[in-house]
Amino acid sequence: MATATQEPESKKSWRNPDVVNPTRSPWALGVLVGGTAVLGGIILGFGGPLAGAAFILAVVTAFIVLRDIEIGFWGVIAVVCLLPFATLPVDIGLTPTFLDLALGAVVGVWLLGIVTGQQRDLVTAPIALPLLIFMLVAIFAFIFGLANGPLTPTLLRKFAELLLSLGFVYVIVDFCRTQARLERMVKVVLLAGAGAAILGIIFWLLPEDTTNTILNFLTRVGYPGGWVIRYIEENPELSERAISTSVDPNVLGGLLLMIGALAGPQLVAKRPLFPRWLTWGIVGSIFICVVLTFSRGAMFGLAAGLGFIALLRYRRLIPYMLGGGLLLLLLPVAQTYIQRFIEGIQGQDLATQMRFGEYQDALTLIGRYPIIGVGFAGTPDIDLYLGVANVYLTIAQVMGLVGLLAFFAVIGTLFFYGLSHRHFFKAHEELDALWLGLHAAIVGGLAAGLFDHYLFNLEFHHAVTAFWLLVGLATAVTRLGVEEQNGTLMNAVKHP
Repeated sequence: MATATQEPESKKSWRNPDVVNPTRSPWALGVLVGGTAVLGGIILGFGGPLAGAAFILAVVTAFIVLRDIEIGFWGVIAVVCLLPFATLPVDIGLTPTFLDLALGAVVGVWLLGIVTGQQRDLVTAPIALPLLIFMLVAIFAFIFGLANGPLTPTLLRKFAELLLSLGFVYVIVDFCRTQARLERMVKVVLLAGAGAAILGIIFWLLPEDTTNTILNFLTRVGYPGGWVIRYIEENPELSERAISTSVDPNVLGGLLLMIGALAGPQLVAKRPLFPRWLTWGIVGSIFICVVLTFSRGAMFGLAAGLGFIALLRYRRLIPYMLGGGLLLLLLPVAQTYIQRFIEGIQGQDLATQMRFGEYQDALTLIGRYPIIGVGFAGTPDIDLYLGVANVYLTIAQVMGLVGLLAFFAVIGTLFFYGLSHRHFFKAHEELDALWLGLHAAIVGGLAAGLFDHYLFNLEFHHAVTAFWLLVGLATAVTRLGVEEQNGTLMNAVKHP
């Protein structure tokens, strides 16, 4: 029996029968070729050459994922961090995004492997049932809420994207059957996050006109054009905010705070995933970029995630946290940041005052429709609206208190599953830093969710995917620990 520290697979993963690869089945290959030909002809006939070119790109992507599904996972992570809003240059009633293509390819290949029998077993975890219930409540709320607004192709696509991101958890848990796979996934997350942070810092340092010109090149793949630089309170007289390629500074901050919390334990781990110098570079670039977003929610979330790590295990990290806090107080750029924190606490700035208004309106909506919410299409009352800078109120708006309780059940199951085995990880350093970092990332995201809604917002598919990606990885690392623990106990029984 393979333990979590072993890698019983070939480096050429498509040659391993344990890896999803439907192309090994002649029947599945025939279905794929025939279906691809028919679909390609339809798209070329109705959409023209540009649509045909986009379809070829999709086919190439799917073929690569079929050969090695792990590359597909890496592609999802890269798009989430580096090109989250990129879309294909084709409109067939809806405009698919790069993330739709990457995520759909991975989930589709995984499902195809199960349907065709190439994958004979399915690895799950306790989170599977509450997550399924949460998805079913979301579907019910979506259908129920169609009475409040029209069912447009865009709304249908975005809701399907939400379900795809939620279902991605099952794929991650099933795929990360070995520690080596899990470590490779985490490495890609850290490198992609550092890449996004470095881009954000560079764009912040460059002259505004230069940065704006560079970012406008992305309009060719669906990004917004015009003047895209963001400022505090949208006032050009105040400081510029780092956005990297994420368009919104708060969304960038939310992504990086989770990856920063994930990277935190690597600073003090005895066997980090990367060399020390590279680890410091990753953490440092992410921390600097989070500061430059001027997102108070992101900084609060990062502090919460690192605090979770320090209090639960690495109390050695506390001096680093205090040192970072002192450095923040001394830096010239931090003065505006500190002032915004104070204004936010006192409720003096415009953004905070707007949030207070949103909270009041959201509570009014939830009070009128408390059970299952109003769905995702709109509100039945003209004096109410969807949208509030709080992920929990957002869920309650669209899915009611039933949906919010289902969400809490998912998160509660995740942490009960993880914390009930925390002593095992404390004794196994090779998994401990991963376990701590992944759970800290989720703690950070949940904390930041008190002040923003991007983790459950149909407009920010990549942020939703990033959060549930980390949920899947956190579940997977606990499952690996439990598997190794059970294997050790079985060996002890067989050989007392």
